[in-house]
Amino acid sequence: MHYPEIAIIEPNTLTCLGLQTILEEIIPVATIRVFHSFGELVDDTPDMYVHYFISAQIYFEHTSFFLPRKPKTIVLVGGDNQPQLSGVPTLNIYQDEKSLVKHILQLHQHGHQEGHPGKKHIQMEKTDHELSAREIEVLVLITKGLINKEIADKLNISLTTVISHRKNITEKLGIKSVSGLTIYAIMNGYIEADQI
Repeated sequence: MHYPEIAIIEPNTLTCLGLQTILEEIIPVATIRVFHSFGELVDDTPDMYVHYFISAQIYFEHTSFFLPRKPKTIVLVGGDNQPQLSGVPTLNIYQDEKSLVKHILQLHQHGHQEGHPGKKHIQMEKTDHELSAREIEVLVLITKGLINKEIADKLNISLTTVISHRKNITEKLGIKSVSGLTIYAIMNGYIEADQI
């Protein structure tokens, strides 16, 4: 089976590392390659990638390369003065982590409406320790941003029980961060990206 390959073309090392980490959580079967310049991408095999996450500056300097690859291209933008790009998806890299994850997942779902090459594999990668129905309810509320007390009130259970469920979820899945749990919940169909 061929796993999807994703290219990040961005001179800023911190942006590359952060985006690479998030993409590895969202699409664990993908290979993510980082290029700090357009030249590095061209020296590689530039047409083997299913997505290009590219800085706006590099995109504008090499539009002739990316226009024919528009469905695969996502331009990284930031701040209030975002360029208006006709028909090219953009990703605001200055949003908070939860919004960033949500936006990437929406782009991912939109870009693969006919199905993602690695989707079947992702679905099969569930852990040996499936979550109980109550743990799934707690997980969904965590992804919606509720704190322990709000979860307890909503589910009519004690705060101690919520904490116990959270601990069990973390141990079963091996995921500690809220963004990681959110990604897990969306990838396993417990919640839609636009519900978070």
